[in-house]
Amino acid sequence: MKQTLAIVVFLASSAAAFTGLKYVLFGRDLIESRVKSFSRNDAKREETLRNMFVEAGCGEHISELAVDRVKQPDLVCILPGQTDRVIIVGAHFDHIDAGDGVVDNWSGACLLPTLYQGLRTAPRQHTFIFVSFSGEEKGELGSRTYVKSMSDEDVAKTSAMVNMDTLGLGPTEVWVSHSDKQLTMAVAAVAQVLKLPISGMNVERVGSTDSEQFARRNIRRITIHSVTQNTWHILHTPRDNLSALRLDDYYDSYRLMAAYLAYIDTMLDKPPTSEPSQAPQ
Repeated sequence: MKQTLAIVVFLASSAAAFTGLKYVLFGRDLIESRVKSFSRNDAKREETLRNMFVEAGCGEHISELAVDRVKQPDLVCILPGQTDRVIIVGAHFDHIDAGDGVVDNWSGACLLPTLYQGLRTAPRQHTFIFVSFSGEEKGELGSRTYVKSMSDEDVAKTSAMVNMDTLGLGPTEVWVSHSDKQLTMAVAAVAQVLKLPISGMNVERVGSTDSEQFARRNIRRITIHSVTQNTWHILHTPRDNLSALRLDDYYDSYRLMAAYLAYIDTMLDKPPTSEPSQAPQ
């Protein structure tokens, strides 16, 4: 059932709180060219993503993590920060053969290099780790492998996991029931300031996603998507192709994510200055 995210009144929701954010917002030409570069072959997708990360400036900080039972590894790109606190940003790149997998989930995966590129222009408090997961469609194998590889120290240093899965079917949605309350309020506040649409849509009946593996180790997480009761049936079918993507909504989701990552870098791991008057319903 669709939920409207309540407007939260706390310091972060004022426009003044966003005045000092530093990030680069890229134009639609780049965003659309990258999402249109999809392939039906997952090996080719991995190669394309790797090239995108290199083009974005991550050549020295990109690595791969082998994943059992699938041929393609997770791709990991690290943006060092001024502290050892970590924000993980993830999206899976594998797809179901029934369709082109443009929406699920090339739409999320191909934003990772661009988001990295937009954040690397200024010093960050957090170290950002961008992970393009393999094997999500086979049981979240890539995220399972990544989480299993994290030491207790790694887990303790991780402030949040932000997951993007299936963007561009419509305006931005949040899986509220499976997202951290503070992270959800923060994305609502950013959307309010940018005057971008956002709402809550819980998708337990549609399936799971990579962020759930992080929840198993008590890492707070949020999943950003665009699935509704009218669009979920597109997934895992031949209808998941470029024509299913609403490019205006997709670019709005990118704009929101670019600002959101810059914002949570400034607000996480700091004591709250005031309490929200309303929580998202």
